Amino acid sequence: MRSLLFLMFMLSLAKLSAQEASPAWARETPEAKEKRMEWWRNDRFGLFIHWGLYSVPARHEWVQQREQISTEDYEKRYFNLFDPDLYHPEEWAAKAKEAGMKYAVITTRHHEGFSLWDTKFSDFKATNTPAKRDLIKPFVEACRNAGLKVGFYYSLIDWHHPDFTVDGTHAMRNNQEARASNAHRDMAKYRQFMKDQVRELLTNYGKIDMLFFDFSYPGKDGKGHEDWDSEGLLKLVRQLQPDIIVNDRLGLDAGWGWDYRTPEQFMPQSWPEIDGQKVPWETCQTFSGSWGYNRDENTWKSTNQLIAMLIEVVSKGGNLLLNVGPTARGYIDDRAQERLEGIGRWMKYNDRSIYGCTAAPSEFQKPDNCLLTYNPDTRRLYVHLLQWPFQTLYLPGFRGKVRYAQFLHDGSEVKFTVRTEASSHEHMAITAGANDLIVTLPIVKPNVEIPVLELILE
Repeated sequence: MRSLLFLMFMLSLAKLSAQEASPAWARETPEAKEKRMEWWRNDRFGLFIHWGLYSVPARHEWVQQREQISTEDYEKRYFNLFDPDLYHPEEWAAKAKEAGMKYAVITTRHHEGFSLWDTKFSDFKATNTPAKRDLIKPFVEACRNAGLKVGFYYSLIDWHHPDFTVDGTHAMRNNQEARASNAHRDMAKYRQFMKDQVRELLTNYGKIDMLFFDFSYPGKDGKGHEDWDSEGLLKLVRQLQPDIIVNDRLGLDAGWGWDYRTPEQFMPQSWPEIDGQKVPWETCQTFSGSWGYNRDENTWKSTNQLIAMLIEVVSKGGNLLLNVGPTARGYIDDRAQERLEGIGRWMKYNDRSIYGCTAAPSEFQKPDNCLLTYNPDTRRLYVHLLQWPFQTLYLPGFRGKVRYAQFLHDGSEVKFTVRTEASSHEHMAITAGANDLIVTLPIVKPNVEIPVLELILE
């Protein structure tokens, strides 16, 4: 008996020891994670900001890589010209808030290796340019003052750092002399450099709500999680900011502590899953084809497209992180401002169909040319009419499920009925099924970019 008790005691000690040795994120319960990410799931809509030296050439944020400009030439051309004299982050935050965005994520350092803050670990930073100041601190303060959550983007890639390997994605990938210099480059030093910078970012600016790493690219002549010590990097992040939400781009498999998927410039066909389980996700998208300021870019999405994109993302249970690339002088250009204002006009009256919403329950079938979102707390279903129908909207299988219908933008009642056998309505009897609702709409579309029906469910 004593031996059995002793064995049980030792097993409990071993179990406790294993729990203490495991990282905090590994011990986090699904309920705790749900609570940690609650604000993010509710807010649904954020601003992404790509800003760096690449705003000076204004030809795409990968201009150094695309044009194979050496580190020395890139710094010589643009470093001493970066002078954002019109940088007023409170205006950025105000624009985001007016557009209905709830959080903002800024590129603290992109692939070019230029740091927007006064880092102690590099001279390639904003404080050494004509800007002569930390550009991250006022951004964080502006966001907090506007009531926005704060997120940092941090690039795993650094074309400027002397110890970062010249690989197939590097700006100097085709330069044989640069390739030969790999013999003297030490990725271990670079890994420590990254950890030092991440520690600064997560220590010097108070509570940070999100961290967007970018990005592993395993394969021939690429880099995977071993190159970044992704496990060690993520452990550091969790130690410094236990409540932070971290994306999936460290190259780690599911279950390694990241929080959400990040499809880029891509709309999933349905809610992404891993092993049959739906996972949190956020798509990052641009107004045009570039992330950084691109003066001559001409593939700008319309306001209608952007609103429809936001609706579609939420209808699939996701978030939208919509990107702007400020100019070299530090302001958001007119094209982006116009679209932010357009989105804001729509969100002012229709944001109830976005915040706190998710995919509709499977019992509700999407009507033609419509998207559905659903608020599980209020039990309200939102029908977004992407194309205005002529007088009649059929809601398949909705019979007995809806108590009241109204337009969301003005709260005006919308009448509906069910299939009728009356000869005068024979066209309805033929078109509508017995379990369909028949909604009567005005002939003229309301003056709303995308009208929304709010259905109060039984």
